[in-house]
Amino acid sequence: GGCWHQCCPGRNNTCWASGSHTARCYCDSYCERTGDCCEDYRAVCRHAVVGCAVGPWGRWSRCSSLCGVGSKARSRQVTVPPRHGGEPCPDLKQRRGCLGEHPTCETAK
Repeated sequence: GGCWHQCCPGRNNTCWASGSHTARCYCDSYCERTGDCCEDYRAVCRHAVVGCAVGPWGRWSRCSSLCGVGSKARSRQVTVPPRHGGEPCPDLKQRRGCLGEHPTCETAK
């Protein structure tokens, strides 16, 4: 048996073939981590695997609060989406705390 009939992304327990000695071998991309891939997995499935690629981080936004504790955010875009069980995309958004220090804050106190 082999993967010539199917290749599955991620972890998929239904994506298997009969291997040697009636044992199952797998054709999902997770099989590389578990070491139970069919013998032809790399030749049949691996060539089409594309991992996610992302662009650079954008600029941090302004603090959400003019005065006091708030948050800032930034994001980045996917430039190449994952295909055929490739590595998934990392976080596309980040958030961090900030302290709003607008000039009007002093007069508000």
